[in-house]
Amino acid sequence: MTRIRADWIDRPATRAVTDCLTRAGFQAYFVGGCVRNALIGAPVSDIDIATDALPQQVQDCAAGAGLRQVPTGIEHGTITVVSDGIPHEITTFRRDVETDGRHATVAFSTDLRDDAARRDFTMNALYAAPDGTVVDPLVGIPDLNARRVRFIGDPNARITEDYLRILRFFRFHAWYGDVAQGVDPDGLAACAENLEGLEHLAKERVTTELIKLLSAPDPAPSVASMRVSGVLNALLPGADDRALAPLIHLETAVDAPPNPMRRLAVSGGIEPENHLRLSRAQMKELTDLREMIASTEGPAALGYRYGVDAARDGILARSAMLETVLPPDAPDQIAKGAAAIFPVTAQDLMPDYAGVALGQRLKSLKSDWIASGFRLTRDELLKR
Repeated sequence: MTRIRADWIDRPATRAVTDCLTRAGFQAYFVGGCVRNALIGAPVSDIDIATDALPQQVQDCAAGAGLRQVPTGIEHGTITVVSDGIPHEITTFRRDVETDGRHATVAFSTDLRDDAARRDFTMNALYAAPDGTVVDPLVGIPDLNARRVRFIGDPNARITEDYLRILRFFRFHAWYGDVAQGVDPDGLAACAENLEGLEHLAKERVTTELIKLLSAPDPAPSVASMRVSGVLNALLPGADDRALAPLIHLETAVDAPPNPMRRLAVSGGIEPENHLRLSRAQMKELTDLREMIASTEGPAALGYRYGVDAARDGILARSAMLETVLPPDAPDQIAKGAAAIFPVTAQDLMPDYAGVALGQRLKSLKSDWIASGFRLTRDELLKR
């Protein structure tokens, strides 16, 4: 018998949530990511619970225990119960009645196997009782132990129920798959056969999945599989993953944490901003990275223009794209540039220069100063 042993499963706040259901005669099982991650020793952030209690019954149980309830997805059977400040997402067992590739019409069930059958991958159809005893209705533990991301049943059927599962397939392989054995061939073939379904996905959902995938420690093998299957070009026309593996190597060499925008920048593609829903901050970061990749300026100049962290990302991205080693003194040069202060102000040039001419003169002198390695003094610049 497999049993979860983790701090979160025995904490009083979580115990209060499961107890309020089981004392009323309902089933309560931890499910999905929290069970999967606990079994492989990965961090657990979200606690999901599956139950045969209907949403209103979940609310009644929580209210009786003095716990706050938030109807976050009550129409789909989900109630978030907050215990000691910790959210627990509780969802009634469900079975799919009708799907269209984006949305599902569901019916509530009292059978855990119905709930398991509608999930995406075998490693996500794992449940655990409040005492930690694992319930594996679809034999997902062998796949989890082998780090094999495999669709439940027919991959084509699972994908046509929700085309976002194509992206989840590659994302889960990046985080949980065995690189040595590669992606599941049946799953990969099904993704390639259903590319047209990606057109129906909202940009927000695509962006969220892609950012999660690119945040994995090493997403390069998964992205390579996306390219082979046609998924990468369907999402980002013109994208190319050739620089991604070199970038991961460089990141590892300097102990740089994963940065999905840095990785997106080296993947190229035709106007990814038109195919993704990026925030303003993400769009600025991507634009800056593109500028640095195209720039011929050295680390110090980039440090001055963009700051330490952004310049480091830019140098990493540019080196990956050019397939060159990192300049050995890059960190020191970036820090030097970031700390430099341009010694000339607009006031120094007035009244000889004004308006547009003033801005152009400042820009010209700043270029000379940067090119000098920040050595030119104020007096030397003003004499030019």
